[in-house]
Amino acid sequence: MTLVISVFEQGMIYAIMALGMYITYKILDFPDMTVDGSFPLGASLSAVLISQGMNPYLTLLLSFAAGLVAGTITGFIHVRLKVRDILASIIMMTALYSVNLRIAGKANLPIYNCDNIYSNPVTDAIFGGGVAPYQNLIIIAIIVILVKCALDWYLKTKSGYLLKAVGDNETLVTSLGIDKGKVKILGLAIANGLVAMSGSMFAQQQRFFDASMGVGTAVIGLASVIIGTALFGQVSLFNFSLSVILGSILYKGCVAAAIRLGLQSSDLKLITAVLFLLILVISMRIEKYQGRVKRKERA
Repeated sequence: MTLVISVFEQGMIYAIMALGMYITYKILDFPDMTVDGSFPLGASLSAVLISQGMNPYLTLLLSFAAGLVAGTITGFIHVRLKVRDILASIIMMTALYSVNLRIAGKANLPIYNCDNIYSNPVTDAIFGGGVAPYQNLIIIAIIVILVKCALDWYLKTKSGYLLKAVGDNETLVTSLGIDKGKVKILGLAIANGLVAMSGSMFAQQQRFFDASMGVGTAVIGLASVIIGTALFGQVSLFNFSLSVILGSILYKGCVAAAIRLGLQSSDLKLITAVLFLLILVISMRIEKYQGRVKRKERA
């Protein structure tokens, strides 16, 4: 039961990051590697602020704001300085590694004895008795639901429709007299804001910041997006955000199952890479099969 709870907790924390990846990967078609730096950016900022006595819930908002800045800079490098998308994000990812170390002051910063969003006098008083083992899970679920609803609402606004239009047809957006570059920058900012917020939640759950905790974040996010959209995207009851959340939980479940079957925790990155490869191959096969079915239906 402890393993199942852990899978759901981390799956939902990473789901917020995966929702950000959905914006860059699926909507903007932008290969954004900034996330490998913005995830620990949120973690480092939260760890430092919490260690100094700041309200842990406020650190979530500040981490989101820090991610907005990181995504904006990536967008500026790409849009205004005309640097290719993948190179712009790699430049920012590399810079953020030093920024994160500068914020934290060292490569590892523990916050074991500090209050966090999961454990503080208020939450400990609310979630007492038999609910205590599920305290973290309930708090994470509430935050994920709020983020999901907010993102669903935003993408139905004029700004959200423009964001989707830039990914589908840049020429159309330009013909409307709208600067597509500004829309791209906005999308990258929101995406990295969500990623940094996810990093903040992860650091508070683990009760420490580590400079290497962002390694492989992009792969985990993409795997979650691909699993969610491939397996649940065709279900009419599931919209994109719910599909991504379920994909993230399923992905973390696959990793936990692999370790449970005897693989070492040191093999985690190898497991991640292999799973991602399998997911890519399977998703391509599914898309190819669906394409054949559609062509037969038209015929």
